[in-house]
Amino acid sequence: MRLDSEQQSRLDRDGYLFFPSLFKPDEIAVLLNEVPRLYAEHRQENVREKGSDAVRTNFAAHLYSAPFARLARHPRMVEPAMQVFGEPVYMHQFKINGKMAFDGDVWQWHQDFGTWKNDDDMPEPRAMNVAIFLDDVNEFNGPLMFIPGSHKLGVIDAAHDTSTTSYPLWTISHDTIARLVARGGIVAPKGPAGSMILFHSCLVHASTSNLSPWNRVSVYLSLCAVSNHIRRFKRPEYIAHRDFTPIECLPDDCLLKDYDVALPWKNGTPQDTSLAA
Repeated sequence: MRLDSEQQSRLDRDGYLFFPSLFKPDEIAVLLNEVPRLYAEHRQENVREKGSDAVRTNFAAHLYSAPFARLARHPRMVEPAMQVFGEPVYMHQFKINGKMAFDGDVWQWHQDFGTWKNDDDMPEPRAMNVAIFLDDVNEFNGPLMFIPGSHKLGVIDAAHDTSTTSYPLWTISHDTIARLVARGGIVAPKGPAGSMILFHSCLVHASTSNLSPWNRVSVYLSLCAVSNHIRRFKRPEYIAHRDFTPIECLPDDCLLKDYDVALPWKNGTPQDTSLAA
């Protein structure tokens, strides 16, 4: 899948692109049917909400779940990033964010590159997120919110918040967010399961808690240009990967056919990858 010139211009201007219903229901069903099994496992890759057993995010499923290993090589998700960066990409991070009904907590305002730079020593913002909805996303179940154009400002000052939620994040102050919103507004792409969002690693974003009765499960591929790989191995490898091998895409029908994929962590996380270096 390649971006046309108009899409490239919008991505440069706004920092994101939204593709409603890019994946078909039968493709999404393959992934969604796998989520309960993954979330039920008591492995360290499952980060649970503060004070709840609900999964906040699951890391690195592409290393031990065949459906998600195939998604990690899907051309609709990977090829646009390769096109934007003009070189091969590797998987910096792979996560299935829960935002479960009634229990899904907030994700504070932040830039992903801010965390990747501070924690992982990623040199430049030559990385992006490609997200796919596994559930319908509406105004009630905590949609992702963006401040359009905020990626143009580069890295914004942030503080390390280790207490608000169960997952530490480099977050941006309320005063700064108010100024950014006054400048660029807020958008919240919503749509059916199977919709995809591609967004710049410096785009400021957040999501509210989910008090609705509807789950909002989404998968995020954080794809980084191979030449821009991280230099610091501070965080566990299941959060920030250290394998910089370029991703080789599978055929476009890879979610519906049983293509062979490696599952190196199928029998558990290797001990030496679970510890911070």
